[in-house]
Amino acid sequence: MASGKNSKQARRDSAARAAAAIKKPTPWGLIAAIVVVVVFAGGVFGFVYSQHAENQSKLDALAPFTPSQSNQDPSKQIKGVVSKDYKPQSHVSPADRVAYDQSPAFGGPHDGYWAACMGNVYERPVRTENMVHSLEHGAVWIAYHPDKVKGADLEALKKRVVNQQFIMISPYPTLDSPVSLQSWGRQLKLDSVNDERIDQFIHALRRNQYTYPELNASCDALGPGAFDPDNPPPFDATPPGPDAKPMNYEPPAPPPSGQPQPQPQPQPGG
Repeated sequence: MASGKNSKQARRDSAARAAAAIKKPTPWGLIAAIVVVVVFAGGVFGFVYSQHAENQSKLDALAPFTPSQSNQDPSKQIKGVVSKDYKPQSHVSPADRVAYDQSPAFGGPHDGYWAACMGNVYERPVRTENMVHSLEHGAVWIAYHPDKVKGADLEALKKRVVNQQFIMISPYPTLDSPVSLQSWGRQLKLDSVNDERIDQFIHALRRNQYTYPELNASCDALGPGAFDPDNPPPFDATPPGPDAKPMNYEPPAPPPSGQPQPQPQPQPGG
């Protein structure tokens, strides 16, 4: 009998040793890694949700400035916007200057080549006659005084332009305010890059089909020999001379077929 009991006890002891042998230690490292992943995923979700909520809040705030058939020019609701009527498609040559009636100009005669305005950030001042042509194509031009807008403020302005279409930004050294926004026939001058009216202006007027003349026109740079966004024609801060084209300038009509081209007549300054 003792022998049987010893045999059973031996089997139990053997089974216990086998169970102990196959029992694995608690994988604390794996558990910790899973916890980290869960916490990280929760943080990412929270960040994405907060960003979505913030973006939605911005869109809701800009809703009144969305162009529509019943609200064709939402910029009328923006305090400080100056509006003027300009005749479109009056082109001058790359050698000409225009005696603009506003600074920066936001309409009137302009160069036949438009400035590239597909989110272009110009680090140097650009010739006004090219920039105005882009406004005719539905672009918004953000100009800033390089001595008054720097560092984080300048980056805040550039973020509104980079990777966007029909918008451009450039320094404007003779600007009489820190920031000025232009679209065709509209202008808004501001003292702060944090002014909510910047986004309102862009939302209301960028490619607003009711306010710019050349619908569906391009904002891409032209080919070789035209406007080079990497080396644009420079801004001229000197006063226009007596040979500058006036605001009422109209290009000469082309001659009838087979007739010689008439010689251009000198234009009065103004």
